[in-house]
Amino acid sequence: MLLGSLLVLLLLGTAGTASAHAALESTDPADGSVLKSAPRAVTLTFSESVALLDDSFRVYDPDNRRVRTSSAHHAKDAGDTASVTLPAKLGTGTFTVAWRVVSADSHPVSGAFTFSIGKPSATTTPIATAPTEDPLTASLYDIARYFAYIAAALLIGTATFVALCRPPNPSVLNQPIRMGWWTLLAATVVLLILRAPYEAGTGLATAFEPSAIPKTLTSRPGLALAARVLLIAATAFFLLRHRGRERFGRVALGTGAVLAVGLALTWASAEHASAGIQVPVAMTSAVLHLLAMSVWLGGLTALLTVLYRSPDLDAAPVARFSRLAFASVTVLVVTGVYQSWRGLGSWNALTGTSYGRILLVKLGAVLLLLAVAGWSRQWTGRMVGADVRLRVPELVSAGAATGADGAVTVSTGAGAGDGDDRDRDGDGEGVSNPGDGSQEQDRGDGSQDRYRGDGSQDRYRRGLRRSVLFEVGVGVVVLVITTLLTNTLPGRAAADAQQTATPAGIPAASVTMVPFRVGNAGGKVQITLDPGRVGLNSVEAVVYGPDGGFATVPELRLSFTLAAQKIGPLDADVKDEGGYWGTNSLNLPIAGTWTMKVTVRTTDVDQVSVSRQVRIVR
Repeated sequence: MLLGSLLVLLLLGTAGTASAHAALESTDPADGSVLKSAPRAVTLTFSESVALLDDSFRVYDPDNRRVRTSSAHHAKDAGDTASVTLPAKLGTGTFTVAWRVVSADSHPVSGAFTFSIGKPSATTTPIATAPTEDPLTASLYDIARYFAYIAAALLIGTATFVALCRPPNPSVLNQPIRMGWWTLLAATVVLLILRAPYEAGTGLATAFEPSAIPKTLTSRPGLALAARVLLIAATAFFLLRHRGRERFGRVALGTGAVLAVGLALTWASAEHASAGIQVPVAMTSAVLHLLAMSVWLGGLTALLTVLYRSPDLDAAPVARFSRLAFASVTVLVVTGVYQSWRGLGSWNALTGTSYGRILLVKLGAVLLLLAVAGWSRQWTGRMVGADVRLRVPELVSAGAATGADGAVTVSTGAGAGDGDDRDRDGDGEGVSNPGDGSQEQDRGDGSQDRYRGDGSQDRYRRGLRRSVLFEVGVGVVVLVITTLLTNTLPGRAAADAQQTATPAGIPAASVTMVPFRVGNAGGKVQITLDPGRVGLNSVEAVVYGPDGGFATVPELRLSFTLAAQKIGPLDADVKDEGGYWGTNSLNLPIAGTWTMKVTVRTTDVDQVSVSRQVRIVR
């Protein structure tokens, strides 16, 4: 079941690429701007704090030669900025700035933009950018992250089940605990090794460079991973010291809790909770959320294992886990509501951002999970009730557990304060349930009387196995959606970036990227309509070749049609402006969804036309 869960998680969890978590809010100079004189520096402002790499900035001149700049630094000591100083003499033409930083929640972010001095320049030379994301490195890093999450849940949840629920044969859970420990250790070591190439966007070979690990250990994510390795080693010592125990004292329980909290902190200190608003509260919430998830989902896996491998399991451990799971769900709901509010920021972000839409899907999955958990609690209640029905009538009729005052002492496995399934009345006698539909009474002298039940316990145990199996499956789906959320830009950050990029009262430009292919060659045209509203618009069309560099074409035509109102086609009449095609006189009289047709001629005989929909607002 665990391997199947892992497979589902890996297949679904890696279906899409990770979204940037630090949103670029502005650049100075602005993207696409034309300056009269050379700027003294290039500065980027982000939605949250970022860490800088050795090669965070690459600036290229119009001839694709790299411009010598200063080392990247935070402008005015502000953690959400990145800046480099430019040389005094840059010349004229179009310059390209490629950048790559690491957001506060440990995810690398990269991009590129251009600015021109004097006037834009044309070039057919490929434009080198910052290292592109190496797909193998990124995929392996994400897979290791998913394994680490699952292993932590399995290790913490199973160990908690053994310590607090006290199953009759805890040795059957040794294998899941070992599997969780070894998987967590291996995944953490892989993350530590891959951290340097993951941040830089390079191939696997760079992970084994002498400076890779030392450089990683200077960053906050690297320190968190190193701390996790130490905590995993301490956990191994703790588990070996307490292996085989059926009861755990306060010191042992406290030590285990400290180790679990420490492991959870290694995630909270390097992900969403460590950036944004209310960081102390957010980190506390993240730790509680991760621990509650581990206790519930890992405990469910442990319960499922015990149900299949321990035929003598009675209702007492199940009842204890039922109470523990209810507490975990309560913590999950409270912390989940807070984290959702913190990530969204507004009701509009719930439907207007990818983060909000994924969150709605997770909410639906969680509601289904709660329904299945309620189903499991019903089977648990039936098992406990069966214990009561089987024990009370038979013990009273036999007079086996009657004390000196004639009272009958019975254990239900759920009503006792300590949840124990054996009560003593002072004469050395007690009651146990072997789990096969019968009851045994220990006379204290080694002999036992067996009372045959009606087989209801076996039926209820089978029903509980089915419901728990379903609950684990739905829980894995929730975990998959959660990993997708951790790879998605929070709605609050997306809204803040959008608001900063488009101040109130200033209309936003409409930018459309149109790919094209002629024969074996291809490219794309970036078309900017400013302001992208009803009335007069300026048009700027930049052609890029298959290598991503600027390209020149002999002809480019642009027309607009509003079929719903039977308007058009309107010819934009763009002209070659030396590096881009443009006009300042495109008049779009009515709001609506216009069809923009782009025709690119690459030779005297080769051309292609591509259409895209463009929304024009009032």
